[in-house]
Amino acid sequence: MKAEIISVGTELLLGQTINTDASYVARALSELGIDMMFSCTVGDNNGRLKGALVQALERSDLVITTGGLGPTEDDLTKETIAECAGTRLVEHEESMKRLKEHFTGRYMGENQKKQAMLPENATVLLNDRGTAPGCVVETKEGKLIMMLPGPPSELVPMLQNYGIPFLMKRENASIHSLNVHVFGQGEGAVAEMLSDMTNASNPTVATYAKDGEMFVRVTAKAESAEKAEEMCRPVAEQIRQRIGDYAYGINVDSLEKLVVAMLKERNRTVATAESCSGGLLAKRITDIPGSSSVFEMGAVTYANRIKTQLLGVPEEMLEEHGAVSEPVAAAMAQGIRKAAGSDIGIGITGVAGPDGGTEEKPVGMIYVGLCDEKGTVVRRVKVFSQRRPRSYYRNTAASFALDMVRRRLEDLPL
Repeated sequence: MKAEIISVGTELLLGQTINTDASYVARALSELGIDMMFSCTVGDNNGRLKGALVQALERSDLVITTGGLGPTEDDLTKETIAECAGTRLVEHEESMKRLKEHFTGRYMGENQKKQAMLPENATVLLNDRGTAPGCVVETKEGKLIMMLPGPPSELVPMLQNYGIPFLMKRENASIHSLNVHVFGQGEGAVAEMLSDMTNASNPTVATYAKDGEMFVRVTAKAESAEKAEEMCRPVAEQIRQRIGDYAYGINVDSLEKLVVAMLKERNRTVATAESCSGGLLAKRITDIPGSSSVFEMGAVTYANRIKTQLLGVPEEMLEEHGAVSEPVAAAMAQGIRKAAGSDIGIGITGVAGPDGGTEEKPVGMIYVGLCDEKGTVVRRVKVFSQRRPRSYYRNTAASFALDMVRRRLEDLPL
């Protein structure tokens, strides 16, 4: 099946809103084995949208539109598509019922009601996060037009929960994906490791960067979801073995969720002392439900005076080595472990920028200390690019700390 995307919205065309919808839809289609041929952006104009639709239907089997389904006068997608498909708009009873329930106790104008007007005989895609339903229209020539809302918070669940199942049923196939999550190796390095696997067609293997780490997605297409998973599993395991202990899990939600689960399994506790990361490590841990059983305390010790008073970092150590140093990171980890009475103590200190860096200690220089009954270990993290935002260095520091805890719990090299 050949497909293309038409993104509708003058705000997209003028660059006032970043078009994340197109990239998300394109990735979803590629994972289904659907060939993406073209993608374009059209303003809120009936004539130009109609021209784009006519051209798209001449060369593609599936056209997905995003945006233009709302209640305002410039939301023209449904009207234009109905015209191109040679059908009329009719009230969809279930959608109108959902609209009225949404506006219970509030005024609902005629402009709101137009959201329940859909092309006749269309397959309706429910909107679980908003008011404008999506739908799929089939033309007389057997071409498909799928209409999705513009807001990503509405588009993503609609496509995942209703759009993709519709397309898979149409294709009489199922897909399954497994993600191998990796920390400590970049996307380029992993891509080289897997160069002989990334050209495969079924399952497919693709690398993706993600928030200071990366993952490898394995996707298979088969007659059933069970068969597709069966095809993915050995490939994912092969990838994990090839990458080694940098791969921290398959289909794991996050590094912090994995670490919290591991601490629970081993009946271990952790406490954190943070400087440059400003409490981000503690936040990421406590974002996980049930973390209260493994997280003792977190301290943000920016000032040297507080490092000394709260954590017992010697003043002479701070004067001799500076706050951003291996000895101080070690002392912070030891101090917080003692203060909290926890099994593991973590200390983080570094230069998050954009100012404060020196030739000896540039922006991106981070030290992470871990202390437990086995002793104290410090990792020196150097993020070489100084063009990164402050948030990147803070997040990197927290991720390295989580990875150190994971490695310690699994008896892996630190």
